[in-house]
Amino acid sequence: MRGRVHKCRTLRGVALSGVQRANPAARVEKLRTGSREAVHHEVSHRIFAEHPEALAPVFEALGVPPPTKSDIREITPDATEIRPLERRVDTVLKVEPPEGEHYLLAIEAQTKRAPDKATNWAYYVAYLRATYDLPVLLVVVCRDRPTADWAVGPFECGVGPWTTQVTRPFVLGPRTVPEITDPSTAARRPGLAVLSAIVHSDSRRSAAILDAVANGWRSFDKDTLAYWLETMEIALANTPAKAKWRELQMAVSTYYPGQGTLIEEKYLEGKAEGEAKDRATLILRVLEKHAVEIPEDIQDRITSCTDLDTLMLWFDRSLTATTAEELFTEHPEDTADRA
Repeated sequence: MRGRVHKCRTLRGVALSGVQRANPAARVEKLRTGSREAVHHEVSHRIFAEHPEALAPVFEALGVPPPTKSDIREITPDATEIRPLERRVDTVLKVEPPEGEHYLLAIEAQTKRAPDKATNWAYYVAYLRATYDLPVLLVVVCRDRPTADWAVGPFECGVGPWTTQVTRPFVLGPRTVPEITDPSTAARRPGLAVLSAIVHSDSRRSAAILDAVANGWRSFDKDTLAYWLETMEIALANTPAKAKWRELQMAVSTYYPGQGTLIEEKYLEGKAEGEAKDRATLILRVLEKHAVEIPEDIQDRITSCTDLDTLMLWFDRSLTATTAEELFTEHPEDTADRA
């Protein structure tokens, strides 16, 4: 007679043991390779703890009245009695509305599928429920659709046909977080605007979202603007949207874009310098591909040039040049182009 096999179904991986979690080398490696996750964890924590309007999609979907900031109390995210296990939730908020039931929000930022997360999430919910004797809503923030679709679960733990426990996170991802493309909405709900920018940073609509946010935030006072600009920049670290946001950030923070202020001039100078370096690198690359020898003095002349029009002219000549000196030789068509 065969024995029954005890297993957890659809957990998609086995949680690490306490010894593995306590391994110092493993923790160091995780810190070194997990900077992207750390950034999203920190930003998510601050947004949800300080600006609960970012959770509006959750409350609207569940039909639960949204709490005010005064209804929310942050509690320690530590969800373990045994320190070596190091199970921690990014953010735990206790919601205490004047009317209705009190409950806990356990919030995690997740940037990719992780085999042991389903087990950890089940532990978070069970531990918090037992410790505070309150219902727990687990919210997971995901930036890309595949991760968001995976995180929805449900993750079941059972033996044979019998399910003992089911974990179903509420996922804030591309399907549930609105694309904030209205400047007035971005100004009224800046926390939600940041969340929208994070979640949709890989989307084709990302630029439209950032434009709307930048325009909406122009109405903020100096200190408020500085806070949100920095929050957004950190939130978009290591995303395709970061370069776009940095351009918008300078335009917003100058207060007088297009007026030639010192701040704006310094920004444009730096931008032009970067473009010049890119063009110089491209010219040298073309010459190398064509097996053209580049004397040191000519290489220095190319890399030290900051005039974009001149660099473009040299690039055009590099396409047909057989010697590096030909970059600086005038051709009749060059004169005609400038006429």
